[in-house]
Amino acid sequence: MKKILEYLFGHKTLSREQAKEILTNISKGMYNDHEVTAFITVFLMRSITIQELEGFRDALLELCVKVDLGGHKTLDIVGTGGDGKNTFNVSTLSCFIVAGAGHKVAKHGNYGASSISGASNVMEQLGYKFKNNSEQLKREVEEANICFLHAPMFHPALKTVGPIRKNIGLRTFFNMLGPLVNPAAPAYQLIGVYNLEMARIYNYMLQPTGKAFSIIHSLDGYDEISLTSDTKVITNKGEYIMTPEQLGKRSVTPQDIYGGNTPEEAAKIFSTVIKGEGTWAQSAVVLANSAMALHCTGAYASYDDAYHAAVDSLDSGKAYEALKKLIALN
Repeated sequence: MKKILEYLFGHKTLSREQAKEILTNISKGMYNDHEVTAFITVFLMRSITIQELEGFRDALLELCVKVDLGGHKTLDIVGTGGDGKNTFNVSTLSCFIVAGAGHKVAKHGNYGASSISGASNVMEQLGYKFKNNSEQLKREVEEANICFLHAPMFHPALKTVGPIRKNIGLRTFFNMLGPLVNPAAPAYQLIGVYNLEMARIYNYMLQPTGKAFSIIHSLDGYDEISLTSDTKVITNKGEYIMTPEQLGKRSVTPQDIYGGNTPEEAAKIFSTVIKGEGTWAQSAVVLANSAMALHCTGAYASYDDAYHAAVDSLDSGKAYEALKKLIALN
């Protein structure tokens, strides 16, 4: 690792193959915590290259525990995190609204590293038991329309670096990798990113896959549709900007979508919203993200049609039913 660090400190970048080899070695525990921390720090001081990100992704996918969901075409909604905004768990809530609307979801998530409560924190609070058994996960998808994949149970490298990421407490390149390494290989993805450079990189990496995707970035810095500002949307078919009024029928303030100070608070907000008892602003933000995800599947003629399907899922209690079914299966 000393040679690698000297090379990187000389303002050089890694090839795709070098990046893959290093992350493979990190997964195998070949470096100590100090060496890994120094390596991660390099990418806090400069932008990661596409070749480096591709190499890291290759390593994680090659080493990951494979998931077979029986050929179901699933969808994932995931934010990179790291936007420093501490919103409530919008993407996880949106996944249940999508499931309530009748679509299969394979949600990939982790504990919060740079936020109070990540998707895994909330799912754990709600009573979900993490697992990596394909048969159990497939049953959840078939009966509840949704399963949850806790990233460290599928990716050895994420387990190794988890404590280091938590100690650093800043956004790292692992935030960027999360949406690219869902072990269930979903057919559709809605990915929220924290800046436009990241949106460009994801677009470059996802175009060759031939999958349907939508990348979203609120222009005031959120890694989701926040309705606090206009949202940049990039899909496999093109890119455009949408206003809060187009996306959620209204705009909201940052205070409206605050996520609480503890995982317990975050879980309480989650439960309130999914029962249809959230504030108008909370529901509007979740519905906008859900609608964008539903629209991504190509099953709806327009964004407005997808929005109406999301509203029906929340208002009818189908989204809450999906959550209850999932927890009951554990």
